[in-house]
Amino acid sequence: MQGESRQTGGREDDESGSDAGEAEPSSETSAKGRISVAPDPSAGPPDSLAAAQAEAARLKDAWLRSAADFDNFRKRTRRELEEARRGGREDLLKALMPVFDNLERAIQSAQRAADVKAVADGLSMVQRQFVDALTREGIARVPTVGRPFDPAVHEAIQQVETADHAPGTVIAEVQPGYTQGDRLVRAAMVVVAKPKSGDGAGPNSGDTAS
Repeated sequence: MQGESRQTGGREDDESGSDAGEAEPSSETSAKGRISVAPDPSAGPPDSLAAAQAEAARLKDAWLRSAADFDNFRKRTRRELEEARRGGREDLLKALMPVFDNLERAIQSAQRAADVKAVADGLSMVQRQFVDALTREGIARVPTVGRPFDPAVHEAIQQVETADHAPGTVIAEVQPGYTQGDRLVRAAMVVVAKPKSGDGAGPNSGDTAS
């Protein structure tokens, strides 16, 4: 009885020992599970780096194209502006040519004429023609005499004391001014009235009757 018990106990120990051995993994298997593979240095660059380089090259090419387009646009705009200025000067010259022709005729007539009034009338006609030509080009003469002094369009070269005009009124025009639309081409040189100063001679309050 006791011998069977010992044998039975031995088998139980062997079975429990075998179960414990199967439940615990070996140290070699655990170590293999933790091994990581290092990257191969001979491998090419990652796809993300290649894509970034391609995008940088594309952006550089687009920038160069934009710079070239802007330079062409700047040159074309400058050329168009110069052509517009040249065309404007030609149009103005064509409008003034008849005025110059009549002025030359008036000078030739004045050299032979004995009537001063006829010469003056001819020059007045040329002047009116000149004003009409400027008006057609949008150029107007700055109003001066009798108007309040306006520093935006007038340039005062002298002030005259007078009681005949309100202070700050333009009383004479030395050189005419012109505007083209809202733009001042040349300011008018004018003479402006200012109030007369007192003579400073008042009654002598120190005198007393004897």
